[in-house]
Amino acid sequence: MAVTMAEISKLRTMTGAGMMDCKNALTESNGDFDKAIEIIRKKGQAVAAKRSDREASEGCVLAANKGNFAAVLALKCETDFVAKNADFIALTQSILDIALAEQPASKEALLAVTRDGRTIAELITGRSGITGEKMELDFYEFVTGKSVSFYIHPGNKLATIVAFAEESVDYQVGRDVAMQVAAMNPVSLDRSSVPATVVEKELEIGRDKARQEGKPEAMLDKIAQGRLNKFYQEFTLVEQEFIKDSKITVGQYAKQHNATPIAFKRVTLNQD
Repeated sequence: MAVTMAEISKLRTMTGAGMMDCKNALTESNGDFDKAIEIIRKKGQAVAAKRSDREASEGCVLAANKGNFAAVLALKCETDFVAKNADFIALTQSILDIALAEQPASKEALLAVTRDGRTIAELITGRSGITGEKMELDFYEFVTGKSVSFYIHPGNKLATIVAFAEESVDYQVGRDVAMQVAAMNPVSLDRSSVPATVVEKELEIGRDKARQEGKPEAMLDKIAQGRLNKFYQEFTLVEQEFIKDSKITVGQYAKQHNATPIAFKRVTLNQD
């Protein structure tokens, strides 16, 4: 049967599929839109299955907040060409918008959210059928606080979110702390929240290094503790030198502006 441009455009709006995919699906379904949508979905599933063993190393990372909830996520694909495509970025943004609205507790819960009769997982699979590339939601993180901030680094490969204990944190202060997280990649908020396994590993490294330097055995623990303190200063957010003023720490900067960071998340597709 003949397919009109109006019908093709309508199906494209409904599915996001390409013009030829929509035309072929409508032709195959004899103009039945429900059947045409199913054909496009199955094509996406077939492409996703065929490329399941491929590596999705490119993608788009976005972050945003709604009220006292902030989220960051990464939608991955195979090539930078697709990652920079406006439709792919729009899909990432739409998933983020849904996350902000629904506030799911996990990536799995987000993938199961339904919009217009399709789960987020199905939307991603459908887009995979359009581009011919493997796609996956690789990261989804969130924080909550009396106020929250976010930062997206140019290029959409790195984004951060930060929560604060105070209700009214100045926008620039919040952004500065989020940028600090992006730039300096802290391992933890403060020394009390560094995992015990990391602390023990750093102490052991410090003792081994001191031993190799020929330091007395009785001094090894003290030397290791000193090096652990240096680790805290370099890798915990509130003790790091503030990137905009190395004379003060991030904690001191935040305190000067009546802000107390309580949680952060950082998602990147770059090699740190």
